[in-house]
Amino acid sequence: MPDRALQVLEFGRVLEFVAGFASTAAGREMVRGLRPSSSTKAVRARLNAVAETVRFLEPRGDWGLPAVPDARSDVARLEVEGSVLPAAGLARLGGLLAAGHALDRALNEGADGLPVLEDLRTRLLVHPRLQASIERSVDPDGTVLDGASRELGRIRARLRGAHNRVVQHLEGLLTGIDERYRVPEASVSIREGRYVIPVRREGRRVVGGYVHDESSSGATVFVEPPSAIEEMNRVRELERAEVREVRRILRELTERSRSLARELAGSHAALTLMDARVALARAGARWEGTVPEVTESLAETGAGGGICIRRGRHPLLATGGTEAVPFDLELDARQRVVVVTGPNTGGKTVFLKSVGLIASLAQSGVVPPVGPGTRIPAFDSFYADVGDEQSIADSLSTFSAHLRNLQDVLLNAGPRSLVLIDEPGAGTDPREGEALARALIETLVERGGLAVVTSHMGGLKRLAAPGNGIVNASLEFDGDRLAPTYRFATGRPGRSYGLAIARGLGFPNEVLNLADGYRDRAEARLDDLLETLQRKERRVSRLLDALENERRRARDLEAELATREAVLRRSEREAAARARREARRMLLEARREVEAAITGLQDRERDGVSEREAARRARRTVEEAARALEDPAPDGAGPPRDAGGPDAPELEAGAAVRMSDTGAEGTVLEVEGDRVAVLVGGVRMRVPRSRLG
Repeated sequence: MPDRALQVLEFGRVLEFVAGFASTAAGREMVRGLRPSSSTKAVRARLNAVAETVRFLEPRGDWGLPAVPDARSDVARLEVEGSVLPAAGLARLGGLLAAGHALDRALNEGADGLPVLEDLRTRLLVHPRLQASIERSVDPDGTVLDGASRELGRIRARLRGAHNRVVQHLEGLLTGIDERYRVPEASVSIREGRYVIPVRREGRRVVGGYVHDESSSGATVFVEPPSAIEEMNRVRELERAEVREVRRILRELTERSRSLARELAGSHAALTLMDARVALARAGARWEGTVPEVTESLAETGAGGGICIRRGRHPLLATGGTEAVPFDLELDARQRVVVVTGPNTGGKTVFLKSVGLIASLAQSGVVPPVGPGTRIPAFDSFYADVGDEQSIADSLSTFSAHLRNLQDVLLNAGPRSLVLIDEPGAGTDPREGEALARALIETLVERGGLAVVTSHMGGLKRLAAPGNGIVNASLEFDGDRLAPTYRFATGRPGRSYGLAIARGLGFPNEVLNLADGYRDRAEARLDDLLETLQRKERRVSRLLDALENERRRARDLEAELATREAVLRRSEREAAARARREARRMLLEARREVEAAITGLQDRERDGVSEREAARRARRTVEEAARALEDPAPDGAGPPRDAGGPDAPELEAGAAVRMSDTGAEGTVLEVEGDRVAVLVGGVRMRVPRSRLG
């Protein structure tokens, strides 16, 4: 697939933005290297892999890939028989094993039902023993640790002791040197890998030993005294033993890793692939993209033919901090060329690039900035002629450069091509340019691919007709404000607004009036009709927006009222429950008093029959009232009459009343507002007025 069209569309800039979401250098390189595939099967597989990654990431918030060191050169070096990796290289292999182990755990927990990620997990190398050996032997900075082997630990312990003894010996010699030969603030230092002390040149023979260095002035020499040479030789012997043991450790770890070189390479590739897919998923989420349906070709019959882009946006505008106006583009299987007209600065070129980027990104496995319901065919080639491509090196004018690009389209574009042309025929005689553009459009219809063409030429607006494969479209322009709205509309052409914009910029009226008189009358009439239509559409759009806002406000109010009603009902139920509990408490307390009274009556044994009957009646009254409160009558089973109604008895002390819910008879003792004190069966009760019949 030619790269030239992708360069014109600034495909690389978009990939650079996506690569910024990768966490490894290899992952960023993989994203930058993406290119559209013409295989429908391959495109679907790419997008499905990203969709699975999105589902994996959704419940994990800001989950990130474990740190993956760039160990590609180290893994490649393992293929060289006999090679030994440096400590830093082994540290990178340890980091690679740790990253593979961490990702394996994450996928083990979250990749169920995600077959692509489950397959990726099988390519990860999980080798805890080798990982532990490397981590125990080498730190992340590439330093071999004392714990790499017992022998290395023993050698280094002895080496530290030997160093200390040499330093202590030399410090003792320094303090004993005659002041005439001593250097002020002298201390033990190292020259040529051996410990030395500084003395004045004239004291060299007094101290003796071997001179390893001297100061820039020559006044001071750095001497290794004879008494320290033997001890220093011991230090050097231990250092050589340390080097031999370190080499042995590195060789052993390298050989253990060499047997897993292929698995290590596969694990690194799997981690890089996961990093790239996470970047694709994050970028798609950033510009609120949706995985589109990918079809075989434009010519598919039924609902799968043509192209359908919902809520399409330019990916860089969708992430640039400004609100990008989305567009919908839907063509059936017979529609082949979209002619987009409208004024300069109206967004035609951005729309042109957006269509190309959406298709090329989707075919590269990048979730494009589109909405649900988007359907895109798999194109096998992209052609784009956009902008000023004047070439001084090739001695080509702007017009000649455009012609060369159009010639490439005519020679190579086929039924599965996407062709994007900005202002064909511009830069030459308008009549010849329009004729050339018309011939180009009609040829592209016959080729059977999909073409999007932008133009100012009035004659191209009249090409579209039912069934001929050409569709008019426009990007709206507010003629009142002389500002673009960037709303895309199919089915009608757009005005150029050249004279209106000139008027808004302050051109002399006499010039504008003269220019208006030179306009073609039919063309002017068409522009006036288009302007009238757009005004009406804008008014209808505003009315529909206002209506939708009112509907939304009504739904919000309805939801708020429903919530308040539910809260009120719950409060009423809770209040009723509290009242029943309080009444039951009072009745039970009254029952205890009745029981006490009964006991007293039985003890007295005076007029026993009538008093026992009164006691039974009182007990029964209390029990019936308690049951009534525990099991209140259902709604609608005959509520009590309002005490203030016409049939209500006169409530005053001494009046006979009946409890409306239990039927028990009683006598009013006193009335306090809505509460009445009643004596029922010898029990004093305080009840609401509404319970008295």
